[in-house]
Amino acid sequence: MTAESLSRRILRRMRSHPSQDGDGVDIRRLHDFGGGLDPFLMLDELEAAADDDDIGGFPPHPHRGIQTLTYALRGGLRHEDHLGHHSSIGAGDAQWMHTGRGIIHGETPFTDDRGLHAFQLWLNLPARDKLSLATYRDVRDAEMPRLAASGAELKVLGGTWRSVDGEAIAGPLDALAGQGGVAHARLEAGGALTLDNDATTLLVFVFAGELSVAGDAVSPGELVRLGEGDRLELESRGGAEALLLAGEPHREPIAHYGPFVMNHRHELDQALRDYRDGTLTDG
Repeated sequence: MTAESLSRRILRRMRSHPSQDGDGVDIRRLHDFGGGLDPFLMLDELEAAADDDDIGGFPPHPHRGIQTLTYALRGGLRHEDHLGHHSSIGAGDAQWMHTGRGIIHGETPFTDDRGLHAFQLWLNLPARDKLSLATYRDVRDAEMPRLAASGAELKVLGGTWRSVDGEAIAGPLDALAGQGGVAHARLEAGGALTLDNDATTLLVFVFAGELSVAGDAVSPGELVRLGEGDRLELESRGGAEALLLAGEPHREPIAHYGPFVMNHRHELDQALRDYRDGTLTDG
């Protein structure tokens, strides 16, 4: 950090809203398919109590043109897809899916003795990758590096994150669209975390406690987009947790319909025809 470092201030605020998806799964959702969070599109938060036996699930469905990143804090999810992947993630784990040309998958959330708390993030693929081959990967909690600070910890799922002291840690997910970075910040009461970050898109989603971002309070369920600068300053009086998202925008047209995200309407029409014809996943 130099004397010329500029703290990044809040430029925009969004609040998550209740919704449902799949087979009646209750979620809280944030989305912007107009490019306002580019390269990110949507963030869902799933929560259920330990004794909730009626969470529902996500029966087999298609995707094209995006990546998904699912991260579990409590409970987990089981995944199956047409490529033959059958796997489960538990507390602290993540699963990443590059849908490319097409993937058909299903997901079943489950609780542990602390219930269920998980997130699913959608990242937009650039036009050049929208018809690429689909891939899938699980990442376990132990694979994700940590960065310690004053009463705070940063757990890195993907991308490279840097402390103001020059320490850099890279997460195992190194192929996130838009040079994406995803990290989980935990702050104790009175904790502080300062990072060097000049990504064009920098988002903070608070899901527990209250967080101060460059001196401005952000409450649970709020996502903030930060303005220009190269320093991210986080503090919390009573403790807080947040997801940090960083990336570079594609600055391309976005056409969205259900599980498909392309650049133009005619590409959505083609995706629908391919799904009906059974050729969505042909590569």
